[in-house]
Amino acid sequence: MSLRAVRPEPRARPIRDRRLSADSTARPPAGSVGVAVRHPRSAVSTIDLNSDVGESFGRWELGDDAAILALVTSANVACGFHAGDPRTLRRTCELAAAGSVAVGAQVGYRDLAGFGRRFIDMEPAELAADVVYQIGALDGLAKVAGTRVRYVKPHGALYNATVHHDAQARAVAEAVHAYDPGLPLLGLPGSRLLAWGERLGLRTVREAFADRAYTPSGDLVPRTEPGSVLHDVEEVAQRALRMVTEGAVRAIDGQDVAVAADSVCVHGDSPGAVAMARRIRAVLEDARVSLGAFV
Repeated sequence: MSLRAVRPEPRARPIRDRRLSADSTARPPAGSVGVAVRHPRSAVSTIDLNSDVGESFGRWELGDDAAILALVTSANVACGFHAGDPRTLRRTCELAAAGSVAVGAQVGYRDLAGFGRRFIDMEPAELAADVVYQIGALDGLAKVAGTRVRYVKPHGALYNATVHHDAQARAVAEAVHAYDPGLPLLGLPGSRLLAWGERLGLRTVREAFADRAYTPSGDLVPRTEPGSVLHDVEEVAQRALRMVTEGAVRAIDGQDVAVAADSVCVHGDSPGAVAMARRIRAVLEDARVSLGAFV
C-alpha cells in the first residue's frame, strides 16, 4: 500500500457537454457523471439533508455535532479511520438516535493525519476489508446507542476516487453488499460507485453538495483549487434550492450543469455549517419541499 497525495487517474470516458441549455429536459446517457433529469420547479416534494459528523478526536473538537444533528435528516458518521474515536462515535450515534436522524457509516482511508483527504493506492481486497471493518465497528456502537447503521457513504479522497476509479468503487460496493445487501449506498450521480452498487443489487442514492463548487463536467472541484468550498450562507442555501427544485447548479465556469439529488450534503466541518443547514431547511420549507431521510 502506498500513500500518494494525488487524485487517482480517471478512467477513459467519452467527452460530453454537460451544460444545460434553456430547454434541457432529456435524460442523459447512463453512467455520465453529474448529468440528470432536470426537474421542473416543485417536482421534488421530499429531500434528505445530510452532514458529516463524529469527526472529533479525543480533546480535539471539530464541528458542532449537536446543533447539526438538530437540523439534518441523515448523519454521515465517521468510523475511526479518517476521524473520530470510539467515545465520540458512540455519543454521536446517541444524539442521532435521540433526534430520529438516520445514521450512515462514512467509510474512508486509514489516514487520520490527512483526515482521509489523501488518495491511497490500495489493493481492492484490502480496501474491501477496511470498509467492512468500519461498517461493523460503527454498527456496534450504533446498536449500543439505540440505533443502527442504515446506509454507507465514502469519505473524502475515497469518495472522489470512487467516482472514476473502477477497482476501488467495486471494492467499496462489494464490501457493503457483503456486510448487508440491504444497506443503501450514497454517492455522486453517474459515479462508478453507484454503477457497481446497482450491478450488485444495492439501492443507490444520488447526492448533491450545496457547499461545494462543481466543474462543467459535474464533478466536484478539488479542494486544492480556489473557490472549491463555498462559505456564503445565502448562496449555499439558494444553490441547494435550485438543485432540488430545478435539477441544476451553476458550475465554477458560470455555466449551468444538470444534477440529480435524493440527498443534499452540507459539510459539518465547514465554518458556518450550522447556519447553512438552518438556512437550507428554511428555503426548502418555504418552497414546500419536505425534509426526510431517504431510509
